[in-house]
Amino acid sequence: MQAKTVKIPGPDHPITVKPNTGRIIVKVAGRVIADSVNALTLQEASYPPVQYIPRKDVDMALLERTDNATYCPYKGDCAYFSIPAGGEKTANAVWTYETPYDAVIQIKDHLAFYTDRVDSITEQASN
Repeated sequence: MQAKTVKIPGPDHPITVKPNTGRIIVKVAGRVIADSVNALTLQEASYPPVQYIPRKDVDMALLERTDNATYCPYKGDCAYFSIPAGGEKTANAVWTYETPYDAVIQIKDHLAFYTDRVDSITEQASN
């Protein structure tokens, strides 16, 4: 079995993780799946920013773990969840790094959602 390549973020592939000062709400099939004022915004290289929401702010009863798995050399092994209430569209709509590499350890115990597999991800300014 070949060892996985581990890469460290740097000038050629920067990654930042910062607290989001707003409120993030994720909805599927008319239901609130996640509602958080504790989200983290991960900005990786030139990719769009991603909101990572603490598990405690996600209705985990609405998610179903799948067998899908991927690997990122910067973040580690990635596991996935579907949202059955949303049908086929929401297959593997949620991802998480349960044991992320040290460079992004802040996203441990957080979930992210594909914007095109949920009905909405809205951000409200904090008061």
